[in-house]
Amino acid sequence: MQDPANILPGEKEPTSLPYKIACLCDLRDKDGRVLLLHRIKAPNKGLCSPIGGKLEMDIGESPAQCAQREIMEEAGIHVEISDLHHSGLIAETAFEGQTHWLLYYYRVLVPVEVKAGPMNEGELRWHEESEIPNLPLPMTDREIIWPMVHKHEHSGVNGRPGFFALHIDCRGEKLSWTIEQETPA
Repeated sequence: MQDPANILPGEKEPTSLPYKIACLCDLRDKDGRVLLLHRIKAPNKGLCSPIGGKLEMDIGESPAQCAQREIMEEAGIHVEISDLHHSGLIAETAFEGQTHWLLYYYRVLVPVEVKAGPMNEGELRWHEESEIPNLPLPMTDREIIWPMVHKHEHSGVNGRPGFFALHIDCRGEKLSWTIEQETPA
C-alpha cells in the first residue's frame, strides 16, 4: 500500500484485489459479422462480449493456447494458433470492484463458420460490426475496447490488425484509461 503522502494529486490509491489473466477472441465470418456471446453468467451477466476465458495457469497454458481452447469450448471449432493475431493487451484495475484483469485480445484472421445458438454461458449470436455500439456492452468495451479494435482494424502490416495496449482504471464513478502502446501509433 502506498503511503498517502506519496500519492500525487488526482492519483488513485492502489486497490488490493485478485488478479486474473484471460483472453478475448474476436471471430468474424465471411461477411465480416462479429461473433458475440450474450452472457447469462458473471462477469458481464446480461451483456455481450467476445468469447474467451481465463488462462489455465496451473498447467502453464500460453495466452494463444487459451484462446485456441476457449474457441473450441465455446464456438466448437478448431483454430490454428498461426491464425490468431494478438491485437491487444488490456489491463483493467478493479473491474466491477472485484478483480484486476489482464486480457489478451486475439483476432482470428480467417473467416469462421460457427452456428449461432445457446451454450452453457449464454447465447452465441452474429452481429454486423455497425450494430455493436447499440448492443448491451460492458462500459469498458463500449467506451474503450471496441473503439480501439475498430481504430486498429486494418492498421497493421499488409492490412492486418494493428496492436494496442491499454490500462483501464475502473475505480470511481468515471473510467479513466491510458493507451500505453499503439502500433502503428
